[in-house]
Amino acid sequence: MNNRTGLFDVVNILLLGLFACMMLFPFVHMAAVSISSADSVVENRVGLWPDGFRLDAYAAVFQDNRILVGYRNTLMYVVLGTTLSLLFTTIGAYSLSRRNLVFGKAFMLMIVFTMLFSGGLIPTYLTVRSYHLLDTIWAMVLPGLVSSWYLIIMRTFFQGLPRELEESGKIDGLSDLGILLRIVLPLSKPVIMTISLFYAVQIWGNFFYALIFIRKADLFPLQVMIRNIVMMGQTSDMTTSSAVGDKKVVLESLKYAVILVGTLPIMLVYPFIQKHFVKGAMMGSVKG
Repeated sequence: MNNRTGLFDVVNILLLGLFACMMLFPFVHMAAVSISSADSVVENRVGLWPDGFRLDAYAAVFQDNRILVGYRNTLMYVVLGTTLSLLFTTIGAYSLSRRNLVFGKAFMLMIVFTMLFSGGLIPTYLTVRSYHLLDTIWAMVLPGLVSSWYLIIMRTFFQGLPRELEESGKIDGLSDLGILLRIVLPLSKPVIMTISLFYAVQIWGNFFYALIFIRKADLFPLQVMIRNIVMMGQTSDMTTSSAVGDKKVVLESLKYAVILVGTLPIMLVYPFIQKHFVKGAMMGSVKG
């Protein structure tokens, strides 16, 4: 049994290492291309290691005001959207986790129904327009404010907490809101951190709402700029471009630099939340 277990661990580590290398390869290659010299990129001599260290692409990216505006808007959407989404998800999940909630099962059926069927793009657009949310920051926040899946995960987590703790809070005179703030939330750090990460990543990478609901360039998130540059590279035969910044840089380096600039910040958040990630997701999804 020990030999089999040891063999399984070795094979498992090798497979996970292989998958990790496969996942890291695109990022390493993009990073190498983005800091390589123009001649090396044009002649396709760059692999996993940069050839001729140059930072022209990053200089062009950070000198362009549109990138800074996109960063500002994206950070605003992430902070505002994650805060509101977590607030309403927590309130809704705690309410649905109460066994004495009137029509609780009916509410859950309606929530599950939205996971299977949706109104579609046109009704969503008409709804956003009817509330005069077009070309506002709320168009990036309110349409996807609460995810049914995340709501169910948090509700299941709350249901798994010992009832004795809440009963002791009621004996001490706490209201339902007091129990939530003083007992439930301090014990729910794993699921709160996990759901926060889910919402933040979702909002950070959301460019579809901006394409549909926003026309003002000063409200575009960073991802729209990345999309425009990548699409320009796919539909153009130019070797160099001045789409970002005032100086011409190699188009391939420019695309990869912009992608990395837009991706790395949210990736840097993972190490600080990773220890809560598995516990929060698993404890919120095991029980029915």
